[in-house]
Amino acid sequence: MTDAAAKISAPPAFDPALLQGRSIALIGLMGVGKTTVGRRLARRLGLPFRDADAEIEAAARLSIADIFAELGEAEFRAGEHRVIRRLLEGPSQVLATGGGAVLNAETRKALKARAVTIWLRAEPEVLAERATRRDTRPLLKDADPLAVLTRLQQAREPFYREAADLIVETGAGPHSRAVDAVLAALSQWAGRK
Repeated sequence: MTDAAAKISAPPAFDPALLQGRSIALIGLMGVGKTTVGRRLARRLGLPFRDADAEIEAAARLSIADIFAELGEAEFRAGEHRVIRRLLEGPSQVLATGGGAVLNAETRKALKARAVTIWLRAEPEVLAERATRRDTRPLLKDADPLAVLTRLQQAREPFYREAADLIVETGAGPHSRAVDAVLAALSQWAGRK
């Protein structure tokens, strides 16, 4: 590959200073790669990375599955909102949210106010294959993953659309390609500012 070809295929540079103190928040269904893409994106931008689910587990001293089982989804969503709001009050970072974080109107409002929110999107078949690699998804327990994810995508799409500043189709390809697509989307976003 020539140097010219390498330059053409490289994603545009994005300067995190353009965030002006805002964070980059990744939203989307389980299995889309928010955590993996988020870690890699943060590394490329030199920003800290936070995973909302890990922060919730640390605050509650319970796993996500245990919170759902012991306290129910409503209490989980309330705690999720408190954690995301707290994280967004800090300095710029890359934040991977839980798949249902956008269901809470106050969380959507906080994301719009304090983050550039990117909806990572993929087809339910891709999500089902990825999401079943780990047995930590309470909403998939004892259910057909493809059916659940198809239903969740249909139900949550209006909330993702409302919260998202940018939409990035991730597809079935490698996470590195998704990171490049996010950087390209951020560069376009910065160009419109």
